[in-house]
Parts: sequence; C-alpha cells; structure tokens
Amino acid sequence: MSTSPIGIDPIPAAANAVQMAELGPEESPYFNRELSWLQFNQRVLAEACNPAYPLLERLRFLSISGSNLDEFMMIRVAGLVGQVQRGFDTPSIDGRSPGQQLAAIREKLAELSAVQQTIWRELRASLSKAEIHIADEERVSAEAHRWLGNYFRNEILPIITPQALDPAHPFPFVQNEGLGLLFTLTRNATGEQLIEMVLIPSALPRFVRVPGEVTGASGGSGGALYISIARLIQRYAGELFPGFTIQGDGLFRVLRDSDIEIAEEAEDLVRTFRSAIQRRRRGQVIQLEIDEDFDAAAEALLLDQLGINEAALIKTDGIIGVDGLAEIVREDRPDLKFDAYSPRFPERIREHDGDAFSAIREKDLIVHHPYESFEVVVDFLRQAAADPDVVAIKQMLYRAGSQSAVVNALIEAAEAGKSVTAVVELKARFDEEQNLHWAGKLERAGVQVIYGFTDWKTHAKVAMVVRREAEGFRTYCHLGTGNYHPVTARVYTDLSFFTADPKMGRDVAKMFNFVTGYVEPHALERLHIAPIDLREEIYARIDTEIANVRNGKPAAIWMKCNQLTDEGVIDRLYAASNAGVQVELVVRGICCLRPGIAGLSENIRVKSVIGRFLEHSRIYAFANGHPMPSAEAAVFIASADMMGRNLDRRVETLIPIINRTVHDQVLQQVLLANMLDSEQSWWLHPDGSYSRVAVEDGKAFNCHRYFMTNPSLSGRGGALEAGAVPKLSLRRGAVA
Repeated sequence: MSTSPIGIDPIPAAANAVQMAELGPEESPYFNRELSWLQFNQRVLAEACNPAYPLLERLRFLSISGSNLDEFMMIRVAGLVGQVQRGFDTPSIDGRSPGQQLAAIREKLAELSAVQQTIWRELRASLSKAEIHIADEERVSAEAHRWLGNYFRNEILPIITPQALDPAHPFPFVQNEGLGLLFTLTRNATGEQLIEMVLIPSALPRFVRVPGEVTGASGGSGGALYISIARLIQRYAGELFPGFTIQGDGLFRVLRDSDIEIAEEAEDLVRTFRSAIQRRRRGQVIQLEIDEDFDAAAEALLLDQLGINEAALIKTDGIIGVDGLAEIVREDRPDLKFDAYSPRFPERIREHDGDAFSAIREKDLIVHHPYESFEVVVDFLRQAAADPDVVAIKQMLYRAGSQSAVVNALIEAAEAGKSVTAVVELKARFDEEQNLHWAGKLERAGVQVIYGFTDWKTHAKVAMVVRREAEGFRTYCHLGTGNYHPVTARVYTDLSFFTADPKMGRDVAKMFNFVTGYVEPHALERLHIAPIDLREEIYARIDTEIANVRNGKPAAIWMKCNQLTDEGVIDRLYAASNAGVQVELVVRGICCLRPGIAGLSENIRVKSVIGRFLEHSRIYAFANGHPMPSAEAAVFIASADMMGRNLDRRVETLIPIINRTVHDQVLQQVLLANMLDSEQSWWLHPDGSYSRVAVEDGKAFNCHRYFMTNPSLSGRGGALEAGAVPKLSLRRGAVA
C-alpha cells in the first residue's frame, strides 16, 4: 500500500460525477423508496458480473441478490399488496399510490429476474470450465448415474410424499419459500389422467453433490458434480410413480407475506410472537415462480388453489430459487474465492496482556469489524463474566445468531452470581424464533430478561459492565453500529466503541432504565437516543452548518449510512445545499434524496459502496466551522439510519466521538476512505440511475483493501508508529 496521499474532488468541481438537472413541474423531489431498493439490488447483481472477482464470489453475489429479492417481496411488496386490498391510498414519499408502486415494481422485477437468469447461464458455463458441473437435465456418467439413483432411493424416496389432486384429496398447504413439483400422469392400466403434487421438504438440500472426484456433465473426468434436488426427483420420478406414464412435470416456488404485525394492546408479548410466527408461515401468497414450460392445466390449478390475485407470477427457463445457489458457493475451491482473510486483534489490547478493562480504562478504543476481530467484543463480556470484581452486566440483543458466544458469556456471568440483565428484541425480523430461544435459555440461567417496548423496536447495540475498583464503581460501555452476531461480524463493516467515560456510563445506565422500566432519561450528558432526541440532534447539527456558511465559516456535512428515506432529514439536507453547505453522502442502499438538482441539491452528491464486505456502519460528521476533515469536526457513530422508523419508532443511539485518536480514526480513516473509494463505488444521478465511479489515470482506491492491509489508528498500540497507517487526504482541486 502506497503511503502517498489520495485526493478527491470538492463538490463544485464534480460535474463529471453528478450532472446537474432541473426538476420538472410534475417531478417529485424524492425518489421512491421501493424502486430505490430495487436499484440497490441491481448493484448487488452487477457484482456477479464483476470480472475482478473470483468465480464463486460472483456466484455468491447472484445468490445474495436472490435472497435480497425474496425478503423484499415477503415484506415490502406484501405490505403494498395489503394496502391495495384494504383500499388504502396513502401516497409514498414521491406521491405514488400503493397500486402505482406495485405496477412499477412488477415491471422492474421482471427485468431483474431475466437478468438473474442470464447471469446464471453465464456463470454456469464458467463453472463447468472450472470443473464444477451442475447436471440438471444433462446426461451424466454411468458412475454418477448409479450414485444418484441410489441416493434418490435411499435418501429422498422415503421422505417425499406424492399427493393426488382431486376432490378426495384437498390441495395441500405450501409453506413460505416452499418448493414443489406437479406431475401430469396417465395410469397405464386404465388411461386415467391425474395430477400429482410432490412438496420438497425444507430439510432437504437444494443441491445434491456427487461425492469425490467424478466424471462431469461435460464428459471430462474430475471436478465436482451437483444436481438440484428438484431435478433429481424429476430424473427418477418413474420410481415414484410405477405403473404410470409421466406426461409432464413442472417446478414451482411460493413466497408468502412474512411481515409480523403486533397489536399495541398485546398482553403477553412472548405468546403473541409465538402465534404470529405460526401465522407468518401461512401468510398470503405474494409471488409464484414456475418453470416456463409448466403444464397449462397444472398452472391453472396452482393459480386457482393458491389464490393468486395481487401476487407476482414469474415464469423462467432457468433456475427457480436463486438464493439456493449459496450451497454451491460452499464448494471447497479456494482458487475460486477471495483470498482468506484473518481479522487482526487490536494491538492495544495485546499490550495490556489481553485485559480489555485495562486497555479501555487507559483511553477510548474503537474496533473496526470485520478487519478487527469480533472476539474483542466477546472477550470483553467473557472477562466480565469471570472477573470477581464485576458486579453487574447489562446487554441489549437485537440479533445474536444461532451460535452466540455473547449469550453464553451472559449465562456464565449469571451462573457466577452476577446481576445480569438482557434486553432481547423479539421484533428482529426473521430472528424472532432464535431470539425467543435465547430468551428462554437466558431466563433459565437466572438472567433478568426484558422484552422492551411493544410498539418500538430496541435496535440499539449497547452493553455495560459495572466493576468494583479501588476508586469506587466504574462503568465500562460497549456501543456499536452492528449486531452482537459472530457470523455477520465477519462480513459486515461495523464499529465497536469501548469507553469508561463516566458521563457515557451514566447515560447508558439511564438508557437501560428507559427500556426496562420506561423511565424516560433526563439530563443526558453524552448520548442521544431515539425516539427522544436523536432526530433533534441531527437537525440541530445540520442547522449549525447552515448558520456557519451564512456567517462565512467553512461548512460541510459528511454522512455514511445504509438507508436515507426520512423526508424531514432530506428536506434539511436540501436546505443545507441551498445555503451552500457541501454535502457528501455515502448511502449503501435506499436513497430517496435526489442529488444534483439545480435549486434543490446542487451541492449534494451521493455514492454507494458495494464490495467484498457489506458496508453497515453509520457515521455522521459535521464541519463545525472548520475545513473538513479536521479535529474540530463534530463526529458521531450510530445504530440508526436516516429513516423515519429509526428516528421515531425505534430505540437507537447516536454516540459522539470525543477522544482524539478515535475521532481521527472514524473521520479521517473510516469515513474518508469510503468517500475516496473508486473501485467499488457508484454515483447516484438526478434521474435515480447509478453508474460506476470512473477511475482516472489508473489511480484506483479500494477502501476494503486499505482496511485489510493497514492497522486502525486507535487499535494499533504503541508498538506501531503512526507512519504505519497511510494517511488519506482530501485535496482541493482535481482528483490526485
């Protein structure tokens, strides 16, 4: 990594990045949220075509685009369908009715689905050249045929259950994300025709791999051979239906409404959620995927029996269930994946012989995941559990994963006799069952489990440890931008902030009392909390920048978040732009703000970073009367995106960064590197389209590579000189 500074254009010289446009009389000053999300998934899908990525990593991005799209259909589209059915006509931020949004979504959905299939065909051909074969309808070697036949008879046939569809056999329930096959049959003895359904159990793998080195579908020897479970059943269906002639068959997949609505008057939150999870599995059908050559009579039967009204019907001649390709990504081919990366353990903690409390007591520390190990967070809690001087631990859990070292550390602490409180959020979408499981396990160990508010999600990521020391009780805090989830911590970029600042400790204690006892905090000294004052603080900071520019002082706003949809925040940023404040936004996903509109947002530009790691940290920085970036800037990290739900209907944190080293790391290392990235970045244009950032003079910069190869400022320790971290700079003028 070069140590030379890397520069970036100031906004006035950025016409090449975001062309100015004028807002037409009928145009909305906002982008539609749902269509903006589809644009995000299109950027994810584009990474599946990125020639710079290894082959299986490109397949991973294709799979991710599929799982993203499934969740979008099950939650966002399901919500719009519900609004249409109930006759609601509340317009979106851009003025579209629910029906108009659905029409636009379906048009874009058909386009995205077609692109997915095209990319799959290209990747499949490349995989075959790399000796990873997906057989499906193709012939296979005699050796593979024998193995597959035995596997079908021994592992599949005893599990699947054919069901005739006639008046004596009611149409079976097809669960959410369920795969099924319909067979059109003729009984050989009588000529009777009938339709049979075979539902594919979710416990079965989506793809079956023939073990060992096999003769591939292309006839060459060696490599791996996969076949989808559906095609395997079709291939040997004659053994399932002896005495019948199979006239036709077809695969289908169902997506259902998967949102959970909880009434505010729910008396027993745990019982209500257990019931709601069961209802979700039986939600209304939102999307039906079928083979393009699906039998017409069987298709009509499906449409009728599944009650397809507002649902999207997707016909494809490719793969059904793109998300299932993740199973092939697991193939043990390191030559077709990113080079393995082992996160660093912060040197500063090593210098204290692994004593997290000693390192934090010395000064604030921030850990940058996944470049620095999540084990720091786990060790913080494990050490607290084992330390006889620790008297209390309080923890907020939004997502913890299926193998949670954090939960186990809390259990160990409770069993050691410490006072342990866990706020478990039951409304963490698709993790409700896992969180119910952890809540029960924690309670059985003696942890005081609190479920928070009925109508607000507790989305903040906070832990506090109270320790008895010579000077009295001291509170150590961990506040993060990401979840206490060991798996996502290896992929998501997040910040873990550790501090023993007494003011922060008092604020965090008040926050826990707010969630556990509804005691609204007063006289907060450091922390800002949604839905109490987080929105107001963001507004006040933007207003200060507007005042500064009018008083002739430097003014700038830099924000990094996952989504920007809140109309109030967007309008405040528009006001800042019109006042002359330079606004730089790094928004990974949904962005409803329109940049580059004359008289509205000409001083705003927006980029999205999509790469090896998923950008997840939220950082909000304000010039505060000094040229950006500077030590005087007001810098915050947060659990909250700039969305109405985060600001008004969730418990969130906005954390000021005061320590000089941590401040420099967050502003001049993490945030600036994201702004400088050119290899993984996309500009948002005034019409809502995105284009890749152009790399000029071959001076490409990849922020993920930078973080993988350089220590963080606050975690580097005294053994590493400051020069070991290449300095990034924002230079006025053209790109350096």
